[in-house]
Amino acid sequence: MSRLTHLSDTGDARMVDVSDKPATQREALAEGRVAMTRETLDLILAGGAKKGDVIAVARIAGIMAAKRTHELIPLCHPLMLTKVEVEITPDDALPGLRVAARVKTSGQTGVEMEALTAVSVACLTIYDMAKAVDRGMRIEAVRLLEKTGGKSGPWHAAPDGP
Repeated sequence: MSRLTHLSDTGDARMVDVSDKPATQREALAEGRVAMTRETLDLILAGGAKKGDVIAVARIAGIMAAKRTHELIPLCHPLMLTKVEVEITPDDALPGLRVAARVKTSGQTGVEMEALTAVSVACLTIYDMAKAVDRGMRIEAVRLLEKTGGKSGPWHAAPDGP
């Protein structure tokens, strides 16, 4: 079994030293969803939420969150991101909204946490903006779908889970 990289040999928390790693192109894709009532989804899609355009605000919040991941997750490195894309699409089957974030950089460490943070904050923003009409919304299935770059190479999630 591999050991946890953020712990020293004595068990102390530490930021991983990536100074000897080569810079490579790195990319990560994460997803999540917000399940809600049909009426709430219809209200959001019609632009009727009192706080404004839920999807546009959540997209911006996700992008901002990716850029600030190192300030939110204690042992993450600050990264110069080259792309952050947040897509929010309606899903009638939930009903609700699906959120996906793709993040890219050229660097010495990956961007999985930035993609996951973007999705999480976008989902939280959707909840915040619509909670007045639907406190029962559920944020679900936030997960990494794929990552590329670095020594470990590409990784893809199984279709129905890790």
